Amino acid sequence: MRLFSTARAAALAAVLTATTLAVPPPASAAAQLIANGTFTGSTSPWAAIGQTTVAAESNRLRINVTQVVANPWDAMVAAPTTAALNPGKSYTLSFDAYSTVAFTARTTVQYTATPSSNQSLAADVRLTTGSKRYSIPFTAASASATAAEVTFQLGGSGGKPVVRLDNVSLMETQTTRPTSLYVSPLSHPAKWAADNGNTTIMTNIGSKPIFEWFGGWFSDLTLAVDTYVGAAQAADRLPMLVAYNIPNRDACAGHSGGGAGDAAGYHTWITEFAKAIGTRHAIVVLEPDGVAAAGCVTQIGKDPEDQYRMLLDAAQVLRAQAPNAWVYLDAGNATWIPAAEMASRLVKSGIADSRGFSVNVSNYFTTADSETYAVAVKNALQASVGAKTYVIDTSRNGNGPYVDGTPDDNWCNPPQRKLGATPRQQTSGAEYLLWVKVPGDSDGPCGIGATIPAGTFSPDLAMALINGNP
Repeated sequence: MRLFSTARAAALAAVLTATTLAVPPPASAAAQLIANGTFTGSTSPWAAIGQTTVAAESNRLRINVTQVVANPWDAMVAAPTTAALNPGKSYTLSFDAYSTVAFTARTTVQYTATPSSNQSLAADVRLTTGSKRYSIPFTAASASATAAEVTFQLGGSGGKPVVRLDNVSLMETQTTRPTSLYVSPLSHPAKWAADNGNTTIMTNIGSKPIFEWFGGWFSDLTLAVDTYVGAAQAADRLPMLVAYNIPNRDACAGHSGGGAGDAAGYHTWITEFAKAIGTRHAIVVLEPDGVAAAGCVTQIGKDPEDQYRMLLDAAQVLRAQAPNAWVYLDAGNATWIPAAEMASRLVKSGIADSRGFSVNVSNYFTTADSETYAVAVKNALQASVGAKTYVIDTSRNGNGPYVDGTPDDNWCNPPQRKLGATPRQQTSGAEYLLWVKVPGDSDGPCGIGATIPAGTFSPDLAMALINGNP
């Protein structure tokens, strides 16, 4: 299916740090409510309060706690928001932080007229000696005076730590769900085309909305997810994410093997993934091939029922922790698992807690054949879980499936395939046509990408999809 290099988190972070911080438009837009959250050459408008001093250091805010104090608020920094909060609306506060010693700090978002008695957010944050991303959703409290401030309270550690902050962001979740899909400048094809001045790949692939895939290759998952979702939100666009870290991943083919070590590890991972999305709007495709390939885990002595239980748990976690994410549980492709059997597996895997299901992810079956299969699965689900929607991956199905004498490997970088319909929302049939698989990313060292590892972008593979050859 799809693997990544481990260098993506830092690149993703550049999106938000490059965003212009300005006085926001009306609150229905995805406005940045913190001025100078990147501390570019200045600490303004951040103020040291109590036993702290502040300085801008390498585009971070350095905070020195100057005395040992008992209360968190006796050593703090604060900055006003650039607009008042809207009571009852959802927000996300995100930031990077680390300290010279590990301790529990506190962050708040509070009304300046009633700072201690009416706080919309008051969260303990465990700081460590390594930089971590924190992403905290909250709902603005009711108040008559709604001018607000963000604080970081650093007292009570028993010492005088030095704390560094960066990339502080506060944004309101849009009241209306964005209709336009997010085009990331850091997708594999967009970045390669920009770096190499290739207008053909940029025009045909890099400029299109493509999913970002998330798995264990990110050392700071919250940083990766929060930065990507935040960049989409700042552009008032809909982010699209693949959760791809189930244990025994890609059990049938093996080219993208790996995943979390066990069910407990996967629960921890999917919980962090979901919390990093928080209350923001998103589309999530949950575990490509996770349901369809469950039977293959018997080859390594595992029980498919355990796989379904992990997927059920993941669907429930996403529903609870990312309530505005539209989650589509993957249902394989048109010829893999019969529709009635797939419906039964989807029920066990949490389709009741998901918006719907996806088909044809990383495959080549035509949109028409995928529609026929999806409708059959949908009809088979109706009696047990009611109406469910579906989405189709059209990233590489422009010429349909490849057929030769070795059908078992015809899914793996086959020749003469072509880009399919560009991503869009629909009013009938599939809810979305989407590019879930990244066009130009290899399926593995096979087919016309015989030397290209899974998930690695190849301009040759991309050009083959644009031209429909070789």
